[in-house]
Amino acid sequence: MKTSSKSKASQMACEKEIWQKIGESFVQEYYNQFDNTNRTTLGNLYSADACLTWEGSVFPGKEAISGKLASLPFKSIKHIITEQDFQPTIDSSIFIMVFGQLKVDDDPPMAFHQVFMLKSMPPTWVCTNDVFRLGIHNIPS
Repeated sequence: MKTSSKSKASQMACEKEIWQKIGESFVQEYYNQFDNTNRTTLGNLYSADACLTWEGSVFPGKEAISGKLASLPFKSIKHIITEQDFQPTIDSSIFIMVFGQLKVDDDPPMAFHQVFMLKSMPPTWVCTNDVFRLGIHNIPS
């Protein structure tokens, strides 16, 4: 049976690129660990010389990142991902942007934005850069 070029093109359009699959897997694992553990294992997702910017404060290195994430002052958290976008970079890394809401303890849900850069360090992918910001608009008067 011969496949027409139109149906073959349609089939290829439905398949996800490898960098998108890797990005989606990372996002799922990251927020699963963030929401369902004490966050100490999140450091394993970062490279040794990774950098986190959390609400404008910089935490350089895997140990500083692990310490920051483990010390966040809440008992429970739930991330709800609204959208996630992925791009391959010219140096074969993966750029990820996540937008969603998070619910902390009994507080009302808040919007958040988070950007990750992933780099292949065989046999795995690690986060080299992470920028987190709540979507709060405090406009000075």
